[in-house]
Amino acid sequence: MPPIANSQSLVTALQLGQLLRAARKRSKLSQKAVASRLGLSQNRVSYLELHPDEISFRQLLSWCAAVSLELRLGERDTRAPEVQKTEW
Repeated sequence: MPPIANSQSLVTALQLGQLLRAARKRSKLSQKAVASRLGLSQNRVSYLELHPDEISFRQLLSWCAAVSLELRLGERDTRAPEVQKTEW
């Protein structure tokens, strides 16, 4: 699967939190607005942006929809140098 313009590869959970926060801000949404769309509290959205390893898959899909992100999975490009070991 070829990369798409504006796509972001993620290797760590911390990167996911940063991406979700950046997408929320790009969409001009507050944590409270995202929380309302996800059925969560603003405090929980704040916490999950800092601790994205605790986001459920269902929450991740809903969050992506709320901030106009699309979740894609694909094979890792083995020609590129490995940036960081995965956390799993």
